[in-house]
Amino acid sequence: MRVVLEPYSPRWASDFLEIKSELTEALKAVSYHSIEHVGSTSVPGLVAKPIIDIDIIVTRQNVQDAVSACKAIGYEYRGEWGVPDRHALRAPSKSPVRNLYVCVEGCFALINNLAVRDILKLDKGLRNEYAAVKVRLASQDLSDMDEYCEGKNEVVSKILENVSIRKEESATNERMNTTLDRETPYPRAASRHP
Repeated sequence: MRVVLEPYSPRWASDFLEIKSELTEALKAVSYHSIEHVGSTSVPGLVAKPIIDIDIIVTRQNVQDAVSACKAIGYEYRGEWGVPDRHALRAPSKSPVRNLYVCVEGCFALINNLAVRDILKLDKGLRNEYAAVKVRLASQDLSDMDEYCEGKNEVVSKILENVSIRKEESATNERMNTTLDRETPYPRAASRHP
């Protein structure tokens, strides 16, 4: 199996804004904090699988309302898949391809996504190191997405050394970065996340 990466494209920011507009309209009756572009497509200059990752941030009591609002516009609820407080939804079959998650404010999956995005935007050295690991892995015949994600664990841990993450959360991060891509609601290697 080969992972398909593309050079950074400004189109990804535009795609996010288009999807965000649709979600904002769908969520107009729901209380939410923000809609965030996360994953590699959110980092200018970073190679990525061309899939837009989006986190809708809500309080715990608003998870169901946010999920219901997304379902009303065609998303299919997929559950937490072993990642507490991160609710995955499969997008309707339309472009741009995206991964959508409703995340409880302060949950580890959200902290991880935002921290990796923000650090890679600021630190060109780490961004280049991360890109090199991704390109190296994408050039190999891998058995599955788990192997790709596991291959990134060391550099992701290095990126996250820049934020305050407790040891038990660091272990959770490695597990999440190993299983998230495998459990994604749709294939990520198609013609996209850290």
